[in-house]
Amino acid sequence: MKNKKSVLLTSLVATLIVGGCASNTPTSTVAGNQTSTMPQSATASVNPNAASSTSTVQSTNSTAKPAALAVYFEYDSFTVRDQYANAVRYNAEYLAKNDGALELDGNADERGSREYNMALGQKRADAVKRTLTALGAKSDRIDTISFGEDKPKATGSDETAWAENRRVDFVLKGR
Repeated sequence: MKNKKSVLLTSLVATLIVGGCASNTPTSTVAGNQTSTMPQSATASVNPNAASSTSTVQSTNSTAKPAALAVYFEYDSFTVRDQYANAVRYNAEYLAKNDGALELDGNADERGSREYNMALGQKRADAVKRTLTALGAKSDRIDTISFGEDKPKATGSDETAWAENRRVDFVLKGR
């Protein structure tokens, strides 16, 4: 079972890296002893309701911190989808090169018991943290917390609202 988890994690990291290579993100490549350069600020443009949507990270200001963003999840899932590869990769690189810490706030929609949703929100936050650390971010600078269904982004009891609420929010903290 442990080997299966290693294969899945390796596959996820490879998918995120390959997915990030296909973007138009303004970055330089990593070659030899050179390091990639990322802008100091970015925004993520995502549509949580579109299955084929892709996340893009664009430079907005070279002196600012990265903008808040979120990773959205399928119903009853804590798998980080490929469409968020650029946003996750950017945050991993930002944390690897800058002071500060990141809080990952896991959330769930209102369906399910409160206890189940708290556990699902934590699994989602932990999944994003594992992905960030696999991409080079330091684990001790990333905190995870679950709000379950307690902090909805959207009100309503339909698929549109539920899709907005199944997420992990990135909250940048100063050090």
